[in-house]
Amino acid sequence: MLNERLTDKEAIDLIKNADLKELGEMATKKKNELHPDNIVSFIVDRNINYTNVCWVDCGFCAFYRHAKDDDAYVLSFEEIGKKIEELIDIGGTQILFQGGVHPKLKIEWYEELVEWIHKHYPTITIHGFSAVEIDYISKVSKISYKEVLQRLHNKGLFSMPGAGAEVLSERVRKVIAPKKLSSDEWIAIHRAAHEVGIKTTATMMFGSVDNEEDVVEHFRRIRELQDETGGFRAFIMWSFQPNHTKLQKEGIVTHRASPNRYLRLLAVSRLYLDNFKNIQSSWVTQGSYVGQLALMFGANDLGSTMMEENVVSAAGVANKMNQAEMVKLIKDIGAIPAKRDTAYNILEVY
Repeated sequence: MLNERLTDKEAIDLIKNADLKELGEMATKKKNELHPDNIVSFIVDRNINYTNVCWVDCGFCAFYRHAKDDDAYVLSFEEIGKKIEELIDIGGTQILFQGGVHPKLKIEWYEELVEWIHKHYPTITIHGFSAVEIDYISKVSKISYKEVLQRLHNKGLFSMPGAGAEVLSERVRKVIAPKKLSSDEWIAIHRAAHEVGIKTTATMMFGSVDNEEDVVEHFRRIRELQDETGGFRAFIMWSFQPNHTKLQKEGIVTHRASPNRYLRLLAVSRLYLDNFKNIQSSWVTQGSYVGQLALMFGANDLGSTMMEENVVSAAGVANKMNQAEMVKLIKDIGAIPAKRDTAYNILEVY
């Protein structure tokens, strides 16, 4: 099976019926074919949420605020600069730059911001702006999303996260984020990013109202786009955190997905997404030890140290890990730790 491309039906069957230990072994074999050097990478970065103002009101988000709320904010360039300097001081190379969908920020503000960061902090890569943000910037600025991406690329944006994908199933999206862009629009924006020279990541948030068919539909959509463009650098999957969210308050989702479910889906993603070289462990939602276990279920990357994480922690989950802890976790499973940059170039081996 590992030498042939998995079908949707086979992937669904594996999720539902395969022995968990055997899934881990299959995923590890596939990972080792792609990464025979036994290196597990990680990145030192910082989340910067430049604003928490958002009009989309996603039922799964506990972070967003409305503009009139007392704790709503938009960071100044100087505040952003201070956060970047703190990251540089600990050897960081990337900022994960995302915010709410602010109704008043147009393309010129984003161009100025990207140019300012790129000019003042040339060693830092901006991994920034979700498809949802790009879509709204295009609407409020009355230009196409491809023009938004091209203009930001011209100012120094070379990498974009996969946030906003959630699960690329309209059945799911109508429940958890009815105001958010459609699956087709998310795919189209990432295709446009790849076309203008911006590499992206693909993500999935499972564990709300999704089932196996929804999950595999998501896998298929991103595998097809990767076949077409080759523009995805990695796949990252995490579980929905229900605490303090609208979905929990309305009784739609009451429990977090189990570690078993996470590892099962992760292993099948490694088997199904045969055109993705890098799959990242989600220790932020799973905790450090399940995050470590994920390295034996197909993941080859431990993600980021994630200095300053606000969105997941707003839902009551506050897992933390520094560089030394990452190195130790990787060595504990007999792998070789290595610090990387956004493009998965190895910077230092430990």
